[in-house]
Amino acid sequence: MTRLLEARGELTYLSQEGVLRDCGIQIGKNIRLRSGTIIYPDVVIGDNFTTGHNVLIREYTAIGNDVLVGTNSVIEGHCEIGDRVIIQTGVCIVSHTNIDDGAFLGPGVVTTNSRHMNYRSGDPLEGCHIKMGARIGANATLLPGVVIGVEALVGAGAVVTRDVPDGAVFVGNPARPLASLVRMEVFSEVQMYGEGMANST
Repeated sequence: MTRLLEARGELTYLSQEGVLRDCGIQIGKNIRLRSGTIIYPDVVIGDNFTTGHNVLIREYTAIGNDVLVGTNSVIEGHCEIGDRVIIQTGVCIVSHTNIDDGAFLGPGVVTTNSRHMNYRSGDPLEGCHIKMGARIGANATLLPGVVIGVEALVGAGAVVTRDVPDGAVFVGNPARPLASLVRMEVFSEVQMYGEGMANST
């Protein structure tokens, strides 16, 4: 039986890349797992990955380089997370969610994937797609299938029921456009890593 990887000490530090053969987990270099972190089999993680305490990462998830997952966050199975993604405390990322490079999810963000909240209905699960450099404020909720555009911003507490265009600012319940975001170089993933990368996702 394939085992889980569970960090039991205060800090588990994995400095060598490779495959944890007993767990079926492929990891990069310089991995820091704080106590209570559990990683299921069939997970691929890049370099410089860090968790807070009590993080859960389910099977068939791929995580890029330089990613931070905060305390008490859950990443369900069949997710893809790019490079330089920051996931803060208490975030719920449901299955079939895609998060592109440089995205930021504030504390308590919730993604959803079931329109009728009934797994027995047979409806396909529709995860969200958070594109390159997008920022999601604390306690925002993203409904199934929504796409958050490149470098868009979703305000704290927003309930997003429809797609957010590139560079837009959406706030409220239901979330509505407030303005177009002025891109500042210090925050811009596109400025730092190129427009081509954003358009390729």
